[in-house]
This record gives sequence, C-alpha cells and structure tokens, in this order.
Amino acid sequence: MLLLGGIPLVQRTIEMALKCMALDTIVVNSDDPKVLDLARRYSRVIPIARPGELATDTSPAIDYVRHTIAEIAKSGLQDPDIVVILQVTSPLTRPEDVDQTVHLLRESGADSAVTVTRLEQSLQPAKLKRLEGNRLLSYQEDENGIKAAHELPELYVRNGSVYAATRRVIDSGRIIGADCRALVMPRERSVDINDALDYHFAEFLLQRAGEPGKKS
Repeated sequence: MLLLGGIPLVQRTIEMALKCMALDTIVVNSDDPKVLDLARRYSRVIPIARPGELATDTSPAIDYVRHTIAEIAKSGLQDPDIVVILQVTSPLTRPEDVDQTVHLLRESGADSAVTVTRLEQSLQPAKLKRLEGNRLLSYQEDENGIKAAHELPELYVRNGSVYAATRRVIDSGRIIGADCRALVMPRERSVDINDALDYHFAEFLLQRAGEPGKKS
C-alpha cells in the first residue's frame, strides 16, 4: 500500500496487469484486508485472502501460487496452463514486458521465463570482495588488477519484474524450471523496491519520465 507518485504500489501493478494482452485471469492474493478491498474495485480482478501461515517472512512463493490455483479451481474458472507472478515491488514494469515474457515462454517451448537486467560492472563476481577484520580479500577469484568493463563478460540477474512458468513446473513445486528463458529489461525499468533508497530511486525515475512523484 506504499504510495509511489500518490498511487499504492499494488494499484500500479493491478492497472498494469489489466493492460496485458497475455493475461486471461488476474488475481490479487494477500493477507491484507486493505489490499483485498482495493482489488475489489476492479471487476476483472479476483481477490483471494491468503492464510496467515502462507504470509510469513519466510513463506515460499510457490506456496501462495499453489494456494491461488486451488482457489481458482473452486470458483469454476478455467484452469491456467501458464502462471505469471507480478510483484508490486517492481512498479516500473510495463505491459509489454509481461506480454513478451509470456510470448517467449510459449514460443521457446521452455518451462519457465523470467525478466532480467544486465549486471552493473561493480557487481561483477570478479569485483566482489570480503573482509577479514579490515583486510580486503577476493570473494571468489583474484581480480588480477583492475579490470576494465570491456574485459568483463556480460552477466545478467533476475530483476523481480515478471516470472512465468508452465503449470507442469508449478505442479512440481517450483516456479523456475530447468529450461528457463530470459527477457532482458532495461535498467531504468528494473527497480526492485526493497528499501528506502530503492523507493526514492523509483520516484526519481517516475519524475524523469514525466510522472509526478510523491510530494515530500
């Protein structure tokens, strides 16, 4: 329910999902009554109350996904062949990111597809260090001097925006299968809000794109 540009994060995700051509059924699964009440404002959105035991800090995502599928089955809706997870902490995701990820999954014949972004140079494994007291040591490998960007391989990391998986993978107890394909998203749409700095960066990007941010 955190406001970004004056709009709750969950509302941003719902309204983005409603614009996706690839999604037939849109569900909001939450243990928060305020979130569920907001979801009920949209006729195409199905609110599902999440049990407390599936809403702890350590609850695996696969558990609430399977709970969602079970609740959909009870309602008589069509059983999904593909499940897409959209996280409200990725508020800059666009409908085309979702549609292209689902298209990639279908066309590739893979069992899962996710969005990724290119890893920054400073986060390359060769650049990572650890501390023993105040002594700086290599984490995985010796850097062998300062490596320029062109000397480092192109690496990618999941950005949290879109996860798509076939029903077979979900039924096996996983979200990401053995054959996973990647849709590359630009860094400016790959903000994953985990702390206050991420939040303020998302506000900055919204303002830069012409959308007013939350007034201080």
